[in-house]
Amino acid sequence: MTTVTVEDPRQPEIEALLRAGDAYALSLYPADSCYMLDLDELRAEGVTVVVARDGEGRALGMAALVNRADGSGELKRLFVAESGRGQGVATAIMDALEALAHAQGIRTLQLETGPKQLAAIALYEQRGYAHIENFGPYVGDEFSVCMQKLLA
Repeated sequence: MTTVTVEDPRQPEIEALLRAGDAYALSLYPADSCYMLDLDELRAEGVTVVVARDGEGRALGMAALVNRADGSGELKRLFVAESGRGQGVATAIMDALEALAHAQGIRTLQLETGPKQLAAIALYEQRGYAHIENFGPYVGDEFSVCMQKLLA
């Protein structure tokens, strides 16, 4: 059984997930097209980190929600370890993250991913995220795919 809870990212298991996510992104895209929040940014005001754990407490995946305090937010750092893939971990993380966003008053949730991450794009599309023009730091980046969902 997978559980998803809000956690402090300053934990060895979470830091290992962050390093694995960094390595994965950098294996696909140039460094200047990898827009990953670092540990300090994940601990900033308005940022909430959720962690998915298996029944034995092992961290399988994580994501962060950045609340922009204007009714919108951004999903950042969604990553599932290889050991958690194909088990619905990303779906569980997205369910928890969207519920958290809604509870925080976020009505528009945006995200950025890369064009080579087809499984991620498919997951977001299945969840009702629509492709939008690149926003913020992603404008003009050929390696960025931006999406958005209006939360009920």
